[in-house]
Amino acid sequence: MTDRALAVVRAGALTTVQDLGRPGYAHLGVPRSGALDPAALRLVNRLVGNPRDAAVLETTLTGCAVRPRSAVTVAVGGAPCPVRVEGRPVAWGAPVRVGAGQLLEVGGAVRGVRSYVAFAGGVAADPVLGSRSTDLLSGLGPPPLADGVVLPLGLPAGPAGRLDGSPWPGPPAELVLRVRLGPRDDWFTDTALRTLSTGAYRVSAASNRIGLRTEGPPLERSVRAELPSEGMVLGAVQVPPDGRPVVFLADHPTTGGYPVVAVVREPDLAAAAQAVPGTPVRFVPVR
Repeated sequence: MTDRALAVVRAGALTTVQDLGRPGYAHLGVPRSGALDPAALRLVNRLVGNPRDAAVLETTLTGCAVRPRSAVTVAVGGAPCPVRVEGRPVAWGAPVRVGAGQLLEVGGAVRGVRSYVAFAGGVAADPVLGSRSTDLLSGLGPPPLADGVVLPLGLPAGPAGRLDGSPWPGPPAELVLRVRLGPRDDWFTDTALRTLSTGAYRVSAASNRIGLRTEGPPLERSVRAELPSEGMVLGAVQVPPDGRPVVFLADHPTTGGYPVVAVVREPDLAAAAQAVPGTPVRFVPVR
């Protein structure tokens, strides 16, 4: 077996392989998937000299630990966290050399939710429909990491890079989501639409890669009929029977039968990926 590989020592709560996803297959029922914080993925790839879309590890809250079989340059970004090599603290947000057989420990997120771990050469899992991303909904791509799994690494493409300015903007103290109303805003009362833009919502602990769930006042429907399944897009704000909005993220279903009251602008979704449970959420209608 090639020595361009890493062994998973501690998988963490949820660690997946992610790149920039597989857009363009919704007509086949395949979600986009990909990193929930794509800016963080591009940044760590830049730090290790990878192409911007190389596959990395996306951790969730508790980090992970891996042992590369050959020396490799690594960078950890996204949610700030302690990083150690063989128990020795090393830099977060900067390229770090990890020797063959040394233990790289990515600790729990200090702020935010998801950290990103890039390896020079990228994680070389087999691509599916042009992407190496793990899709939790459809099951495409490599499964979530488990202890003892070995992942192949590609060949380094370029020298380690540098950053200009801060390596990460930080998690939001308040998650402000700009939305365009529709396509089913007419299925809700005028009071519900006012509640959407003025209600005190918070991020629910039940959120995941499929969707950011909210806690707060329910939205009352004016139309009680059943809605036939229709297409769903990234950022759709779907309202299930409990009336509390759900913002669809990268692993969202491509169809759904609950009405979509609004759609979040895509640039705001990276902050949604880093908002910890309890973070206040504000929906701001825009044209």
